[in-house]
Amino acid sequence: MKQQKLKYILIFLIVLTGFIQTAAAQDIQVSARLDQGAIKLGDQTKLRLIVHQPVKEHVNFPQLTDTLTSKIQIIGPGKLDTVLDQNDHKQATVTQTYTITSFDAGSYNVPSFKFGSKDSVLLSNDVNLLVQAVKVDTTKAIYDIKQPFAVSYTFMDWLKDNWVWVVMGLAIILAVIGVIYYLKKRPKKEPAVAEVKVLIPPHVAALNKLKELRDKKLWQQGEVKAYHSELSDVIREYLEKRYVIKTQEKTTDEIFASLKYLDIADESRNMLRQILMLADLVKFAKEKPLPAENEQNMEKAVAFVSQTQQVIAPKNLMEGGSGNEPV
Repeated sequence: MKQQKLKYILIFLIVLTGFIQTAAAQDIQVSARLDQGAIKLGDQTKLRLIVHQPVKEHVNFPQLTDTLTSKIQIIGPGKLDTVLDQNDHKQATVTQTYTITSFDAGSYNVPSFKFGSKDSVLLSNDVNLLVQAVKVDTTKAIYDIKQPFAVSYTFMDWLKDNWVWVVMGLAIILAVIGVIYYLKKRPKKEPAVAEVKVLIPPHVAALNKLKELRDKKLWQQGEVKAYHSELSDVIREYLEKRYVIKTQEKTTDEIFASLKYLDIADESRNMLRQILMLADLVKFAKEKPLPAENEQNMEKAVAFVSQTQQVIAPKNLMEGGSGNEPV
């Protein structure tokens, strides 16, 4: 008795499970269709695998590779396209599209496709593809299907094809123009002129400086110390250049020690000593000479330079020599 009850319960569960699966399967509908049932040899058409399903359901589409049959080739798949049902947003339509073709004339049947859900395997309808051969009239000569199409090639088309070369050419032209402009406008260098230094004889330079000092009229303006200091400096500079001795930062006695063995007349030596000694008295002993002494010191300086100047004596060209030598 108990075994019979268990048997009835088991049968009931099996029937209930089948009913549930059938109800779930009825919520999912699969189909297949061709955009064109007949194509010319080598033409293409679209195969669409369509699933109507609840939004929350997941259905596995069949995995198609290169061919549907030995005579029908798959060129490529498209993306899955999902569209919600406008009347029931809980339902959606999912479409997988394939582009197919065939190069063999004939009528071909594509069997049903298998779709997998979590509860069952669903089968689509099969589809038929008619591939029609192109009729050839062998009595006529071979000719082009279409006449050659003349395409106008404008300057803008040429410019689009060669714009890189055009830009490079313009850049080179602008660069050349820039270089030419720069070369024309750049400041021209003046030819270098060798600086000729005119050697002024020491006595000429000293006499010019003594004249400038006299024109300043320093002692007449009360600047006696400055007057004698400049006068002493002019004479010291003259001695350095004329006799090639050191006089700067030398005392008067040290200067005369340097001049001891040089050919200077006694009269000139006495004038030089008087000039330097008076300048030392004014600078260091704050001596205040008389106006006549100030003027006499200038005259003595001019006389000393004039008497000791270096004389250039011309040589007798008949005796040899080609220039002047100092005496």
